[in-house]
Amino acid sequence: MRKEFLLSIACITVSFSANLFAQEKQVTIETSVGTMNGILYDDVPNHVRAFTQRATKGDFNNTLFTRVIQEFMIQGGAPDSKNAPAGARIGFGDRNAEILPEMQPNHFHKKGVIAAPRQNDDINPQKKSDTSQFFIVQGKVYRPGELDTLQLIANVPIRRKAMNEFYHPYKQEMDSLKEADPVAYNNWAKEVNMKVDSVLRATPGHLIFSEEQKEAYTTIGGSHHLDGEYTIFGEITEGLEIIDLIANQPKDAYNRPKKDIKIIRITVK
Repeated sequence: MRKEFLLSIACITVSFSANLFAQEKQVTIETSVGTMNGILYDDVPNHVRAFTQRATKGDFNNTLFTRVIQEFMIQGGAPDSKNAPAGARIGFGDRNAEILPEMQPNHFHKKGVIAAPRQNDDINPQKKSDTSQFFIVQGKVYRPGELDTLQLIANVPIRRKAMNEFYHPYKQEMDSLKEADPVAYNNWAKEVNMKVDSVLRATPGHLIFSEEQKEAYTTIGGSHHLDGEYTIFGEITEGLEIIDLIANQPKDAYNRPKKDIKIIRITVK
């Protein structure tokens, strides 16, 4: 009995430790125009570790928001922005700080998410993240009809190609079957639809918004075209208005705010 009791206690302790280790971290980003609070996700450990280490060492302290684009995002933290002279082009990041992506299908670019920028695919085909800086999405609010149109535009060519393979060669036969045996016709039609849908989901570039995405993009907004391209590792939960304030700043030709917006410090708990 005592052995079973001790084993039970050990299992509870291990379970508790695992849950504690997997807890989302709290993050506070203090800026010269206000403070944002948020969380760092527990399913992108390498990005959260890299961000936390830089924040703890103070690497982000006194850096700037180097690139702000209204209805898109704000980007900051780059090492070359610290003590940068007015008007200088900054925000080039650090290729030595790149790590492999950790894109998770349950994360998408709704307003407030914190993500890692990266170099373009032509010089960075692995989509490695530059952990020396970060960006926060502002995005735009979409109408439901806009999302439907975006899906249609992206998916029509894929569906057309699949229909040419699975439907059009058999159309005449299926039309004849529709009159002779409606049940068999319906079963065949269902099979065709399943094959077309399978091809659609397996083809790069397809677009299917989940209900969660639809809800977020039509309420708080976001930048859907970034989905699947960048690693998201957290989100702002308090202080979304600070994102708007920074994104709407007057800027120069390189999207740097004309008046410096400083990151005073970033704290992770």
